[in-house]
Amino acid sequence: MASICLSNPTFATPFLGKKISFRENSKKTYAFVQLGRTRCAVDTPFGGNVPTFPRTRVWDPYKRLGVSPDASEEEIWGSRNFLLQQYSGHERSEESIEAAFEKILMTSFQHRKKTKINLKTKLKKQVEESPPWVKNLLSFVELPPVDVILRRLFLFAFMAGWSIMNSAEAGPAFQVAISLAACIYFLNEKTKSLGRAFLIGFGALVTGWVCGSILVPNIPSILLHPTWTLELVTSLVVYVFLFLGCTFLK
Repeated sequence: MASICLSNPTFATPFLGKKISFRENSKKTYAFVQLGRTRCAVDTPFGGNVPTFPRTRVWDPYKRLGVSPDASEEEIWGSRNFLLQQYSGHERSEESIEAAFEKILMTSFQHRKKTKINLKTKLKKQVEESPPWVKNLLSFVELPPVDVILRRLFLFAFMAGWSIMNSAEAGPAFQVAISLAACIYFLNEKTKSLGRAFLIGFGALVTGWVCGSILVPNIPSILLHPTWTLELVTSLVVYVFLFLGCTFLK
């Protein structure tokens, strides 16, 4: 019986016409596996060649995203979304794009904050340098929270709409009376003085009615609705003065 050599077996193949060494074949297979092995799991996840962001080392965040420093917010967002979609799957590229985007957002926030502070400083400086009568006038004015302004604006706008809808049936006297009562209530809640609240409320009513009586006749009739009377348009001016009085005066 022929002996079998296990140390270095060879196989003959009729198709190739030559013998293939087992050791030689194993070395070639191992070299092929080593050659095809990925260098970095992050660069080629799940066995695919993912494109790499070429500007990861660019320090300027605007140049890294490919936008100008004067670009709008929509352009910056669009460039960021486009780059993330183009280099999706490459972790280092995505981190570089997001870092540049966040740096631009932080820079924009700091610039807005600085501008706002500078604006307040300039206004404060102008008030300090203004004449005494201007300072005394501004001492009676305050700026309430935005939600307070919106609620009171809605109330007086509703009164104005109610007066316009009932203009054909009756005058706006009832709506003006309710608006005056609301104005006095808000002022009393703010100043804690009913007498001061009545004084400011009636002062706003009288001032608004006088200004409306003077201004409304000078408005071209083409700008007004044909069914609007002088009393109705004057009441609309009164609503504005009542809103300003109970919201910004103290």
